[in-house]
Amino acid sequence: MEKIYYKSTRGSQDTIEASKAILKGIAEDGGLFVPCKIPKIDEELSVLSEMGYKELAYFVMSKFFTDFTEEELKECIEKAYDDKFDTKEIAPMKKVGDTFFLELYHGPTLAFKDMALSILPYLLTTSAKKQKLDKEIVILTATSGDTGKAALEGFTNIEGIKIIVFFPQKGVSEIQKMQMITHQGINTYVVGIEGNFDDAQSGVKEIFTDKEFLRVLENNNYMFSSANSINIGRLVPQIVYYFYAYLNLYKNGEIKEGEKINFSVPTGNFGNILAAYYAKQMGLPIDKLICASNDNKVLYEFMDRGIYDKNREFYTTISPSMDILISSNLERLLYLLSNEDSAKVIEFMEDLKNKGSYEIDENMKKALKDFYGNFASEEETKQAVNEVFKEFDYLIDTHTAVAYSANKKYKEASKDTNKTVIVSTASPYKFTYAVMGSIDQKYSKSDDFELVKEMSKLIDTEEPKAIKDIDKREIIHKTVSRKDEMKLQVEKILNI
Repeated sequence: MEKIYYKSTRGSQDTIEASKAILKGIAEDGGLFVPCKIPKIDEELSVLSEMGYKELAYFVMSKFFTDFTEEELKECIEKAYDDKFDTKEIAPMKKVGDTFFLELYHGPTLAFKDMALSILPYLLTTSAKKQKLDKEIVILTATSGDTGKAALEGFTNIEGIKIIVFFPQKGVSEIQKMQMITHQGINTYVVGIEGNFDDAQSGVKEIFTDKEFLRVLENNNYMFSSANSINIGRLVPQIVYYFYAYLNLYKNGEIKEGEKINFSVPTGNFGNILAAYYAKQMGLPIDKLICASNDNKVLYEFMDRGIYDKNREFYTTISPSMDILISSNLERLLYLLSNEDSAKVIEFMEDLKNKGSYEIDENMKKALKDFYGNFASEEETKQAVNEVFKEFDYLIDTHTAVAYSANKKYKEASKDTNKTVIVSTASPYKFTYAVMGSIDQKYSKSDDFELVKEMSKLIDTEEPKAIKDIDKREIIHKTVSRKDEMKLQVEKILNI
């Protein structure tokens, strides 16, 4: 098998092995690690369709993580995709009318982040052994709601690792917030910040690239790594479920081998849809990637005009995990669209930092042809939840509703007849107030926690263990910080 090495999107980092890139999380020049080459599928899809999720995970990940032995990688996969998921399929597909929903929320925190964050801790600890690391790893991560709890769940009580999660104090759902601040673990720390997700993410990036602070860490026998999708060890496992979805359709006779399909992905930080793009680059027969935004439609406008402009009003919406104006993973796409021109990437990132915007050139705009962007307003999001439930008796969350709405607009505009998979990123139980309010206004008099029980009755399912009686749990993490004091919070937690 061909060895795959990793380099920075900003060009100054030497090529390194996968295990080293996973440990570092972000390159020293502030860029993101990308594979020097995207590996291709070397097996017939008919053969791959006979594989279960774990076998397929090994097939995909072994092509990217080539310095892991078969035994090491299979052990990581076995530990990750076990009975912590409530279905053996791991990522079941539901046909609803003529649309398919890929349910990625059957893990311990009811969101798609479990798909990658269940395996990242094992990839990290295995990488540390491979690199003979003798330092304690500090996972530093920002969350718009779902990454935080999924990362806490994955890294809890793992020896040699501490995890610090920053989240926008007023920018997540009540259930998301309670999932984080009630989390128990001897190595877990949660800090709310007075700001939005972009503030949290920018603060984490600044800490990662603060050379003086990194020296202090080193002297105290610590090193940083990331659980966000800026970490290549988080991104690659996400490629797997796009293969799984396609092969599911093929195996069930919904498509012929080689027939192209579309994916509609609710998009904030661009990691999930980027994983789909990587799958397409590997040779998976994908036609259009529908990039679905909410009212924070910076990505829709980028797809439409090739201009990325964060200079706009920030909206707190009913799809909070997408309330993002700086999409970190877009840097990896820019690198590919520019024919791996690091100088261009640096220029774009400098313009974003200094002016708040950048514009790609005509060749790069043409290279965006694989994508279609659209958005759903708050009203359209609610309508989508209502429509799917009333017509098909199937309940979706508000992020999935954004993807459903964007796909509907695409179909009407393009008359495209390809089968489409809507990537369903969270359980409706995580956003009960918004979801139930979309079904019937009578529910707007109840709070999120009362509505868990109402939702359970409405769809005749048991309340998920992950959030059952969550409002009655003890609050463990009470720290709220100003956004300019994030480094100070890290220093306090690490006692340095």
